[in-house]
Amino acid sequence: MTDNEIILQIVQGDQDLFRKLVERYQPLVFRTCMGFLHNKDDADDLTQEVFIQVYQTLPGFKGDASFSTWIYRIAVNASLNKIRKSSKNSFIQRMETVFGFDKGQEVTFQIPDNENPENILVLNEHREWVQKALNSLPENQRTAIVLSKYDDLSQKEIAAIMNTTEGAVEALIQRAKASLREKLSHFKKKK
Repeated sequence: MTDNEIILQIVQGDQDLFRKLVERYQPLVFRTCMGFLHNKDDADDLTQEVFIQVYQTLPGFKGDASFSTWIYRIAVNASLNKIRKSSKNSFIQRMETVFGFDKGQEVTFQIPDNENPENILVLNEHREWVQKALNSLPENQRTAIVLSKYDDLSQKEIAAIMNTTEGAVEALIQRAKASLREKLSHFKKKK
């Protein structure tokens, strides 16, 4: 069944078919959310929220764009909204989220037997640099680079999702790459 056939049947009352859409698009939505949030639990939660929103707004889907483009837009907007809301959290709350513990909970770090602890710290530090650099990009650049690199979408697909031209997407990706290179070189120099 095509997406449009499934959607038509769901809107006409066969709500069990929504499971097919979830199975088909869950990996795509999760990758997109993960690309913005950098945290598996947050991306899982947001993926569920995206599908709730999709279900609630499905009758309004007009088919002007493909369903995949429509759901990408919802996932990107939900991710950006989540980032905006979470940026209001205090430093301590963000650290608790990063390290995955609650107040009063004992913190334990498990290190694989075969891994050098220094290497683990360096890898974690590099991952944090990339996340900080990515998060500091303007929203349109961040969206273009995440859809390009995390979801491996073509510039044409990204243009449809962002409601812009392919040339604009190419420029956004190039500016994002240049900005990331610059920001990451500054992080390395600070070390």
